[in-house]
Amino acid sequence: MLVFVLRRLAQALVVMLAVAFIAFMLFQYVGDPVLNLVGQDATQEQRAQLRRDLGLDQSFVVQFAHFVANAVQGEFGLSLRQGRQVSALIAERFPATLELSLVAAVLALALGIPLGVYAALRRGSAGAQLVMTLSLLGVSLPTFLIGILLILVFAVQLHWFPSFGRGEVVALGGWSTGLLTVDGLKHLVLPAVTLSVFQLALILRLVRAEMLEVLRSDYIKFARARGLSDRAVHFGHALKNTLVPVITITGLQLGSLIAFAIITETVFQWPGMGLLFIQAVQFADIPVMAAYLCLIALIFVLINLVVDLLYFVVDPRLRIERAAAAH
Repeated sequence: MLVFVLRRLAQALVVMLAVAFIAFMLFQYVGDPVLNLVGQDATQEQRAQLRRDLGLDQSFVVQFAHFVANAVQGEFGLSLRQGRQVSALIAERFPATLELSLVAAVLALALGIPLGVYAALRRGSAGAQLVMTLSLLGVSLPTFLIGILLILVFAVQLHWFPSFGRGEVVALGGWSTGLLTVDGLKHLVLPAVTLSVFQLALILRLVRAEMLEVLRSDYIKFARARGLSDRAVHFGHALKNTLVPVITITGLQLGSLIAFAIITETVFQWPGMGLLFIQAVQFADIPVMAAYLCLIALIFVLINLVVDLLYFVVDPRLRIERAAAAH
């Protein structure tokens, strides 16, 4: 187990160094940071002095080493657009994105798994056909269109929920959350539903397909031959084995929710990292873009590591194989 974790950590380190290199190349080939900081009217002496102060007169290897060392400490310099520390901007926006992504993930899991099981166990019924049709729409419709439709119906016509912003939030130390206020919860409903629709449909269809495959396996037939009830067979044996691939998809989709919440945050003007990244792209704010890229890569790496470790908890066959290989 320890060797497995160390191997995964080594792989994660290589991935993060590759992402850091890509982020560093943004500084080299996307605009001149000196020109962005001092403007067109600065003299050559002022530009040369600023270039020395920023360390841009050093070799490529030295600059990359400094970039990695600063990135490990969470420092990516100043935002060219706002003139503030990028780490402070990320710290302000990250709670909003994480809150939105976690609520969307909970919605997708809480609805996707039961509906997937229902569609598998009631295959061919009218209810199952309706569920599969809706899931196909959820997979097919683009996120921005779902968001616009929800705004049109529930914000413009019915006036049930607000259409933009995060609403009232409560500060808990250095963390802010809208889950503890009524206004914050109302603002969260539409963007969370919008972000969860695709993930919900994906999990639903995956659970249904895996459930049908497991129900055809030999050990399920043996369990029925032993006289076990349908409830014990379906939920005690079939569902447990169905969750192994679901854990993989769910873990990766949680990273995707955080990384690709950009569209949802733009549609609802949700003040998270996605909206910050879009604004950074519009103004070529390279430090913010580089910080976002490194943070998202770190989230994906950590989630993949957690998913790999969960395999040992859910699937005993992996533990047996590892033990046999060790001996």
